[in-house]
Amino acid sequence: MFKIFRIRIYYLRLFRGIYILYTLLGFFIVNWMSGHRYMRYFISRKYKHNGTVRSMPERLRIIIEKLGPTFVKFGQILADRPDIVSEKLRNELKKLQSMAEPIDHGFAMQLIEEELGGPIEKYFSDIDRNQCIGSASIGQVYKAKLITGEDVVLKIQRPDIENKIELDLQLLKYLAKQLVKEYPGLTAVDIVGFVEEFGETLLMEMNYVNEAANIVRFGEMFKDVPYCKIPKVYLELSTARLLVMEYITGITPDNVEVLKEAGLDPKQVAENGTHILLRMIFKHGFFHADPHPGNLMIQPGNRIALIDFGMAGSLKPAHMQFLAGFTLGLSTGNARIITDSLLTLCGKKFFGDRDDLEFYVKDMLERHGSFNYEKMNFSLILNESIKIILKYQLRIPASIYLLLKALATIEKFGSRLDPNISLPAIIKPYASDLIMKRYSPVSIAHELFDTIRDYTSLIRDFPSQVNEILYKMKHGKLIHEIHLGDQELWGKTVKNIGGIIAMSLLVGFMLAGSVLMSAYGKHPWMGEVLFGISSIFALWFLFRLFSKTRF
Repeated sequence: MFKIFRIRIYYLRLFRGIYILYTLLGFFIVNWMSGHRYMRYFISRKYKHNGTVRSMPERLRIIIEKLGPTFVKFGQILADRPDIVSEKLRNELKKLQSMAEPIDHGFAMQLIEEELGGPIEKYFSDIDRNQCIGSASIGQVYKAKLITGEDVVLKIQRPDIENKIELDLQLLKYLAKQLVKEYPGLTAVDIVGFVEEFGETLLMEMNYVNEAANIVRFGEMFKDVPYCKIPKVYLELSTARLLVMEYITGITPDNVEVLKEAGLDPKQVAENGTHILLRMIFKHGFFHADPHPGNLMIQPGNRIALIDFGMAGSLKPAHMQFLAGFTLGLSTGNARIITDSLLTLCGKKFFGDRDDLEFYVKDMLERHGSFNYEKMNFSLILNESIKIILKYQLRIPASIYLLLKALATIEKFGSRLDPNISLPAIIKPYASDLIMKRYSPVSIAHELFDTIRDYTSLIRDFPSQVNEILYKMKHGKLIHEIHLGDQELWGKTVKNIGGIIAMSLLVGFMLAGSVLMSAYGKHPWMGEVLFGISSIFALWFLFRLFSKTRF
């Protein structure tokens, strides 16, 4: 049975691989044809715009959309990674759409009943069986009414989508590993790790239990905030493939005039939205990773309701401290504080090129120095700082890219509704509170207690650890693992050591041979000449060894 299952998986991967190969081959053929003047006439219309062949990034976006949901999601995440793709390609990947043709509504109702474990009428008094209010690559959404009278939405996952995505993830991982073998320079980017991390994120997003947990968590965070609405989730009806949550009404914040006609204040809406995201980041370290206008609904009283919680970002305390330190450095124009914050983010206490890094940060600040702090584009400067860090091949935590995207989105949202709103001015009090909290007497007492506890554990465990080391040494069981992070440096080191050993042996044999020739040879003068040459060579060798230690 297991063999049959493995054969099925093998053939699924084979056919999916052939389809992907066929699609990519078409992309490369179009690329080749676009480079030849007379061949452009034969390119398909979908790769043209007003008779002109689309650019390579545009053609790549079309191909990605054709390959399906996994590659669309992969492209959307790549759009937020300046360390992996170029700016031009990122701008094009941001246009990727995850919309898809809806599955048959009758079939969707069957899937809902399977997840509920009974007929729809048992749980819902009404449901629109012939029309969905949204259809994406992973699932589609229906409006319904509970038997208790509440309006809800049902998000049902597409059939067999999980197997398709897992198959694509396996192929992506295989392609990433092959790319690293073919182009070793990609190890600095950690493309394999990025694909694995993407796979984990996507599989979590597909499990609606995780999204339900996110909604509950956000609900607890904002239960006492009057200008924020988090929908209720019905956990007793939700499963890994079905999500039942409160139906949210409101106006999408796309048009200022529409908001004014509805009696809303666009400026207050912009301020409320900004405060909501900053509370998530600075107070809770857990934020909505995609707060674009389509996921925000404006309700009476300028209250903002959030929807679509499938993608959320988590920040470690060190990441929150980085953002606070960066804000403080930017507000005071202090390049040293910003540099320290960036190195802390990368986990680097000691960095050889620190002065060089601080120079580039200072240069960046001077370029933006003509603006007052309140008028600065916060997300743009933060993004530029991250790009400076990437020049030194330092790694940035993946959650920071989600943070950059969220900050840029909310800053754009705010400026569209209120051109005079200042994200730097609003963010500064949050950063100051976080820094004050870190250096409060309570926090210092906690850190002091943790330090004392660590030293107590060290003193208590030290004798037993020494005994264990001595025991292993005595019985020849002491093992030391060496991890080589830089293969090129390791290769050069081995080569240098080999050269030193070879030179030492050569000089030693020459000196020994000259002594033997002087003592027992027929022509002692030859031994003396060889001894002189060997001595000069030995002195030169020692000089090179102690001056440069390389050859």
